[in-house]
Amino acid sequence: MLVYLIRHGETDLNKKKVLQGQSDFELNEYGRELAKVTGAALKHIRFDKAYTSPLKRAKETAQLFLAENENVRPELWEEKRIQEISFGDYEGCCYGKDTYNVPNPEFRYFFEAPEKFSAPPNGESFEDVIKRTGDFWKELISDPNNEDKTIFLSTHGCALKALLINIKKQELKDFWGEGVHKNCAVSLVEVKDGVATILDDGKIYYK
Repeated sequence: MLVYLIRHGETDLNKKKVLQGQSDFELNEYGRELAKVTGAALKHIRFDKAYTSPLKRAKETAQLFLAENENVRPELWEEKRIQEISFGDYEGCCYGKDTYNVPNPEFRYFFEAPEKFSAPPNGESFEDVIKRTGDFWKELISDPNNEDKTIFLSTHGCALKALLINIKKQELKDFWGEGVHKNCAVSLVEVKDGVATILDDGKIYYK
């Protein structure tokens, strides 16, 4: 099994460093272009199955990416378990260095020390996202019908890292690694006999 994982294209709130979480915003024009360019770069891949977070920015990325494919495109299935982390009451707040207005100063642990991060009011913790993405991943790779399939997943920055930490079996302190993937960055995972190997991590196909 081969699994291609993509972070969605850019939104206006990405540019403004606003916490989107599960708030539902569309791609901006640059984000749409990134999805098309990335899809064109991988147009030769024959995908057997395709899943997307139900949030607009991930779904639109998947649709634009797959529209570039030269093969018969698979049906696109929405999967809530790979949608973005919920920031609860903090969604809509800015986290930029000069625009920071999250009510709790300890929210900075989200980026700087994930092992110390606590879920915002009405939001999710890292552990919550790791569990739900991990449940989806285990279900995906344990299905014998997927053994020889090539699968596409369109998701989000934190949710994608949660999927990868399940694969890498790393500690929470190492959650971000070298940082959040760029918009429309692609990771490639190969699964053989239930063992997952990351072949590419955060590869971009645009300049």
